[in-house]
Parts: sequence; structure tokens; C-alpha cells
Amino acid sequence: MTDPDLHDLTHDRDLGITLPDGTRLSARVWMPVDAMDRPVPAILEYLPYRKTDGTAERDAGMHPWIAQRGYACLRVDRRGCGESEGLFDDEYSEQELQDGEDVIEWIARQRWCTGAVGMQGISWGGFNSLQIAARAPAALKAVITIGSTVDRYADDVHYKGGIQHSDNISWAATVLSWFSMPPDPEQVGDKWRSMWLERLENTPPLPRIWAEHRDRDAYWKHGSICEDYGAIKAAVLAFGGLHDGYRNTMRHLVENLDAPVKGVAGPWGHKYPHISQIGPSIGYLQEALRWWDHWLKGVDNGVEQDPAWRAYVMDSATPDPVASHRDGWWISDQTLPSAQEQVQELTLGNELTGALPATVAPDLRHGEQCGEFFTFGFGSGELPDDQQPDDARSACFDSQAQVSGVDIVGRPMVRLRVAADRPRAQLVVRLCDLRPDGTSMLITMGLLDLRNRDGFEAKRDLIPGQPVDATLALDETAYHLPEGHRLRLAVAGSYWPYSWPEPDPVTLTIAAGQLGLPVRAGAKRDEWTFPPPISAPPRRTRLLRNGQDEKTRKVDEKTGRITLTISSDHGRVEDLETGIISDSAVREVWTIDPANPADAQAMITWNRSFGRAHWGVSTRAETAMRGAPDHFKITQRLVAEEDGETVFDRSWAHKVRR
Repeated sequence: MTDPDLHDLTHDRDLGITLPDGTRLSARVWMPVDAMDRPVPAILEYLPYRKTDGTAERDAGMHPWIAQRGYACLRVDRRGCGESEGLFDDEYSEQELQDGEDVIEWIARQRWCTGAVGMQGISWGGFNSLQIAARAPAALKAVITIGSTVDRYADDVHYKGGIQHSDNISWAATVLSWFSMPPDPEQVGDKWRSMWLERLENTPPLPRIWAEHRDRDAYWKHGSICEDYGAIKAAVLAFGGLHDGYRNTMRHLVENLDAPVKGVAGPWGHKYPHISQIGPSIGYLQEALRWWDHWLKGVDNGVEQDPAWRAYVMDSATPDPVASHRDGWWISDQTLPSAQEQVQELTLGNELTGALPATVAPDLRHGEQCGEFFTFGFGSGELPDDQQPDDARSACFDSQAQVSGVDIVGRPMVRLRVAADRPRAQLVVRLCDLRPDGTSMLITMGLLDLRNRDGFEAKRDLIPGQPVDATLALDETAYHLPEGHRLRLAVAGSYWPYSWPEPDPVTLTIAAGQLGLPVRAGAKRDEWTFPPPISAPPRRTRLLRNGQDEKTRKVDEKTGRITLTISSDHGRVEDLETGIISDSAVREVWTIDPANPADAQAMITWNRSFGRAHWGVSTRAETAMRGAPDHFKITQRLVAEEDGETVFDRSWAHKVRR
């Protein structure tokens, strides 16, 4: 060690944490070598994603860096995953959250810990960090959450505006594959096979469960911290990407928590802010260290005086589905709502020109330019493309020049007076930047099942032809609309393949409406700066096969049926420290007949393997969902092999009411 301020570390790949019921969870731990004599605070990341191979790359670049600066960093696999004993049941289950509390209590009692614990995580780990914080374990003093949500129904991968995400089924397919792998025999010994087979035999029917809960019932309220923001006592630092599906959490937390809270909205995708595929990235590790030093060590470093809100205002740009950078600048506000923000009201037919009433004919091709809910950085193009084709399939209302030259910061609110010719109908609203080069750039969007116009706890059919009032908040944005550009509000009745369509084509009639546009005094320069991104040295690996991504869209000239195929081969990699060889690949096929949306379908196949040079296992996870007028048919098949011999083969079939 050359820097005298850094600690030499111990590294344990399989530290056992025994829960009150006797179940052993497995932790990978980095801590200073003298922590037994000089205890340190602890930072927990608690996930199902297999620390041994699933998150090993990310962990290597992050946890040792923090640990060297005087912390014990624990990466714990949740029950039934990786090398942890027990069975996986569901995401954010009562068992998972209780186990998390027990892990924190166990950590705080250890000789090497001062008793102060923090939690961090992105996505699943960002969710359960907030959820466990809402249970207020005494030792949990601070949280850093990234890419998470406060409401499991309104703002997760399953439903949006009451409409089922297409990602609801693709996520179920991903989970089936992720959790089909065994524990590492070199860590758990001869019992690895019995642990593996028990897991496979007890695979939970997640796609059925998630599709059955169509409304915001007790299932979704469990783990939704918006039910009681006041329950959180720990200090919360929230990061999120404005190109991620989870982009609304940071403002929700800043505006609602009583505990100390800061929010940062960057241009990133579904990644930690220092390794995002969309730049500019920032020095997340340095920011995290400041947070931990203050709340876990009591260091007076000014973090409490940081602005409550920091956001990256993205400048207008030509649409690019594979963009790796967005020009823009950082703004900062001490409080939210900001004194610099105001809402500009724009009325359809007036400030937003367009004839009323406006009719929106059904067009199931609307949504082809939408991009992905999750943006991981796969090479097939995940960001929204030029919106002109989707604009042509919508009712559009355009602003005049006086609206330009503003920063749009916050969540635009749309209020519409609308009628449908069917008892079931969807509302899809996009806000776009009409650029002088002729392109249409998506700024933000929102969805609403019109049967949920009065709330999400129950759906209420429409009376065909009878107008209703509907209000929806578009997603959080920070976007500069330059002088000479115009806004476009585009309204349609479906958004395939982003979300599942209604079984019958629907015609909408818009009678009136208004857009509440949140604008902020334009920043002329950065109001805040972050340090540059850094990481610890990466793990040592050998690439055995390159990954490859591809996305194709075809239209059958005879039937009109549209097929979208997305293939992602993530490559084959050997970890030179452990000898573990792993690979994975997924193929998704989404098809729809624009004249008969009832039978839209998805077929998703995951192939995954895990092993070493002399041994290996593999699984094939097949998931399919097909619609019908009154139900969905969901099928899954899981096949597991050891050294080429089948050891498990099971199929499931579910019929779920729409």
C-alpha cells in the first residue's frame, strides 16, 4: 500500500451470517485488516444477483475502494440465491425484508463494527434499501438508493398508469433464468446439488402472481414506502437516471421525507452513476464516501449543506438510440419545489395549436420509436428514436415559438377531457421537442388506463362515447428547449411493445385539455460540479466469447403482423481469480397483429451457464405470454443440465384474467 491514508484489506468470499431461524446467508466482505482492534462502520449491499458471478465485476470496482477508506463492505446474497441457504419466494417479500433487518442487527453486533450501518444498492438493492429503512432498524443510519421506486405499483417494472408493462413478463423470464443457477460447490461443498435441486423444485410462479394483481392492492402496497414516508429515519441520498425507467423516485423522496434527504437526477441509464453507458458519468464513489463519512463516522464535511436537488439539464439533441453522451449542465436547488420553478399552463387549441375535438384512430404501430424501459447499455439501441413516425399515429398539439428558450424541469401534468368508443381504453401522452432539423425528440411520456381515472385500487369501465376527465403526470425530466424549437403534445391509445394493449382497437376523442409545464429559470452554466468517475482496479478476467446484440423489426406483407426480435448475447467470461466460467444470452420475440391486438404475444428464451474448466451446469428458461379477449395465457419451461445430462425439466401454464 503506497497511500498511508488507505487501509490494507482482508477479503472473505463466503462469510456466513446465521439468521434467527438457522438459515445461513453468504456474504462477500472487504474490511481493514485491523478492524478487529479498530472497529469500523459497515456498508451493506443485499441482493439476489449472485455475488460470486452475477455482480462480481461491479463489486470489484466499488466495494474495495470504500473499504480501503475505513469501512467494512458486505455484499450479501439474499435467501435462496447464490451461496445463501433457503428458498427464494418473491421480490421484496416479508421474508426478504425481515432477513435484511436481521442481517443489519448481526453486522452491528460484530467485533469489527462500530455499530453504525449503511445500505446501498441499485434497482433491487435500491428498492430493499428504502424498504428496510422504512422498518427503521436501530443500527441503520444512512442509505444510498439508485434506480429505485417509492411505489411498487405505480412506478415499477410491472405496471405504469394501471397498464401492464411488457417488461412485466420479460422480467419474470429474467428472474426465472437468474435464479436457476446453483451455489458454487467450492464454497458450499457437496450439498450444492441438493440445494440447487431444491431451489428448482420450489420455483415460484411469479408471472402469474404479478399478472393476477392488476390493481394497487395490498400485494403492491407492501414494500411501497409512499404508504408512510415518515417511517424512514435514516438519511437518504437518492440517485437516478433520466434515461432509466426509474426516474421519479428522487423528487418523490426530496419532497416527502422527513429524514435528511438529497436527490440527484443525471443523464444516466440503469447503472451506477460512475459506470453509466450514457455520460457524463460522475464520481459516485467520492460522493458516497462523503455521505458515509458524515452519517456513519460523524465527519463534519458539509454534506448536510449540499443542495437538496441536483439535476442534469440535457440540451436538445438529434434522436440517437445508441447515444453515449448528452450535452447539458448541472442545476442545483436548496429545496423542492424550487423558488426558480413555475408552472406554465398551455391549453389545447390555444397555446398548443390543433383542432378540437380531435379523433385518435387505433394504430398498434404507435410505440415503435419508444425505446426500452431498462437501459443497460446493450448495443442494439435502447433509447427513443426520432418520434416522427409515432407522431403521425397520434393526435398532435404544437406550441408556438414563445414557449421555447426554457428549461423543463420536473413532471409535466396533462389534463384531458376524452371519450372512448370501448369500455376499456388506454391513454398514452408524449411530450416532444420539434427541432429545426425536422426531427422529433422525446422529452418525456406517461400512460394511463382510463379505467383507473379515479385511482388505481380498482378499475371502472368507461361508458362508450361518454367523455371523462383524466389527469396524468408525465415522467420526471430535465430538458432544455432552445429558442426556435417547439413543443409537441402527442396523444394516442396504445404503446406497443412498451406496454400491453387492450384486446379491442379503441378510438379516442379528445374534447379539451391542458398541459402544466414545469419551467425553471435557465441556467447559463453549471450550478454544481461533481468529481470525475473513478473505480478500484477491475477483476481479472479472460474473455472466451464476445457478446453481440441485435434488434430487428419485420412486417408480414400478407398478414400485416409485426415481429420485433431482440437478441443479446452477453459473452462468455472466465474469472481468473476463482476459475468460474459463466455466460448468458437472451432472445425475445414480440409479435402483434394491428387488426387483432387481443392475441399479442411474447416469447423469451434465456440460456445461462456456470462452472469451471472441468465441470459445468446450464439452464434454458422459456417464457411465453399470449393474449386473448378476456385473459392472458402464460407458460414457462425450465430445463437444467449438469455436464450435458438433464437433471430437471418442468413446465408451468397459467391462465390469468385480463
